[in-house]
Amino acid sequence: MGNPSPRYTAEFKQKAVELYGKSGTTYAEVARGLDCDAGSLADWVKRAYAAGPAPDVNPFQMAEDLRRLKRENERFKRENEILLKASAFFASRQL
Repeated sequence: MGNPSPRYTAEFKQKAVELYGKSGTTYAEVARGLDCDAGSLADWVKRAYAAGPAPDVNPFQMAEDLRRLKRENERFKRENEILLKASAFFASRQL
């Protein structure tokens, strides 16, 4: 099997997009300097430009936050299900 793809932080992605925007060169040249894949850089740039012109909002950080919140929501659903089953169990034992 191949090597797993590296995980880049939201800050790294945003800095890479900014560097690409300032450099005026190709994706490949910027990616080579950052030691990342040119296709990944192109995807980051497309997502950043599609997110809008707001410079203070990091679309990559928003995506990471969304993933984290989804995982947290799933955990809360599982915990709630366990509590409901436990309360039903104890309610049936008291009768």
